[in-house]
Amino acid sequence: MIDVHAHICDDGLLPFADKIAADMTSDGLSAIIDSSYCPRSAGIALGNARKYARVFCTLGVHPEEYDKYSPEIERNFAQLYRSEKKVVAIGEIGLDYHYPELPKDRQWDVFERQLSLAGSLNAPVVLHVRDAIGDAYSILRNHENDLKGGILLHCYSGSKEMVKQFDRFDCYYSFGGAVTFKNATEKPDVIRAISYDRILLETDCPYMTPVPFRGKINFPAYVRLTCKKIAEILDKSFEDVDQTTEQNAKRLFPRLC
Repeated sequence: MIDVHAHICDDGLLPFADKIAADMTSDGLSAIIDSSYCPRSAGIALGNARKYARVFCTLGVHPEEYDKYSPEIERNFAQLYRSEKKVVAIGEIGLDYHYPELPKDRQWDVFERQLSLAGSLNAPVVLHVRDAIGDAYSILRNHENDLKGGILLHCYSGSKEMVKQFDRFDCYYSFGGAVTFKNATEKPDVIRAISYDRILLETDCPYMTPVPFRGKINFPAYVRLTCKKIAEILDKSFEDVDQTTEQNAKRLFPRLC
């Protein structure tokens, strides 16, 4: 299995980094992508990728951190993506309208600038989209030429109808612990609406802990619970989902190979 979206760089998980890396084989993990969300976490994630053989990273500024983006950060991300082969994408980037105090216009600007950056690097992008699915789609349409490296909609929360819209960009969709929640009644239909060769596994750890560990800290090892649930939804074996999602991840992120 590959956990395509974890936050080992987060202060809540960083103390466990050595153990997470040491236990990957026994946990059934062939790779973990440590997804950064601000300049500070980008430096930590890159350090983790350099330290641990099967940990990779992304570089990006999350919409909640919009005020930390700058031309200097952009140049630094570009240089690192070109020089560090374990940097697999620009992300996580996007839009978050859940908190009304976050200015939409500033989020738009930082999102668009990072899409342009990814386009100049021919890099994949990892998107965070929360309560902003329509605007995110509009921005992607305006930046279609910047999306040649591929797109991951992490922790996809849109409808099955929107899957058809996002498929114009040849998107990939990842799912985490939320698929195991009792109130996630719409998730099975959404997952069935997605082409099997575009589904990926994630944890978003230390957040979004799956059942039966909900309420506790999340770890990359728990990606197996998401794999098991998706296998049930798609009426496939655990091994089939494990192998297929790993192949899908390597197709989107060729630097994993």
